[in-house]
Amino acid sequence: MSARPPPTGAVPLYSLIAASAFFLLIHFGVSGTRLRDVLVARFGAGPYRGAFALASLVGLVWMGSTYGRAPTVDLWGQLTGLRPLAFVLVLVSFLFVGIGLATPSPTQVGMESKLAQGTDIVRGIVRITRHPFLWGVGLWAFVHLMVNGDVASLIFFGSLLLLALAGTTFIDAKRRRSFGDQWSRFIQATSNFPFIAIATGRNQLGAALREIGILRPVIAIAAYVMVLILHGRLFGVPLI
Repeated sequence: MSARPPPTGAVPLYSLIAASAFFLLIHFGVSGTRLRDVLVARFGAGPYRGAFALASLVGLVWMGSTYGRAPTVDLWGQLTGLRPLAFVLVLVSFLFVGIGLATPSPTQVGMESKLAQGTDIVRGIVRITRHPFLWGVGLWAFVHLMVNGDVASLIFFGSLLLLALAGTTFIDAKRRRSFGDQWSRFIQATSNFPFIAIATGRNQLGAALREIGILRPVIAIAAYVMVLILHGRLFGVPLI
C-alpha cells in the first residue's frame, strides 16, 4: 500500500509482461474452458489439478520476481493521500479471503459435490458472494494498483485484478456446464457480485453475519495485522 521497493537488479519490462502473459494464458486458455474438460477427461482430475497448480505457482513466482526488479516508470505516481482508505480496503480484502477460505462452497476446487446439498450450502459469506476469495484478491490487487502508479504495478496488479474478476465468470461457466440444474438452484440463493443477492431480497445479511461468527473474522484480522507488521521484511516496503 505504499511505493514498491527500488529494483534490486533491474530486468526489462518485457520480462514482467512475459511472466504476466504466461500466468493469464494458463488460466484464460485452460482453466474454465472446454480444453480443461478435455484434459480432465484424458488425464484425470487429480493429475490435471496438480499440473495446473504447479504451472500457476511457477507463473506467480515468475511474476513476483520480475516485478520486484522491473524499472519504475511512473504513470499517475504514488497516491499517498489514499493510504488511510487503502488500509481499510485491504482489511476488507483479508476478511473476504480469510472467511472465504474457511467457508465450504461448491465454487472451491474439490468441493463441487456440495452442490447436491442445494441451497443448504449457501451459508455465511456465501450468502454475500459465491466467490469471496476471488473478490478479496481482486480488491487487494485494485488497492495496490491504485496507490502504486507505475507501469510495472499496472502490469502486475492489473493482471491479478483481471484474473480475479474474470475467474468468477470462468468458474460459473465451468460449474454450469458440469452441474446444470444443481448449479441453477444454487445461484438462485447467492450472487457473483457481493451483496447483490442480499440487495434483491434473495438472501439475508443478518443470517450471513450470524453464520460467519467471530472466529473467522478474528483470524483474518490477525493475519492482516501480521502482514502489516512484517510487510517491510516480506516485501521490502515497511508500512508502519
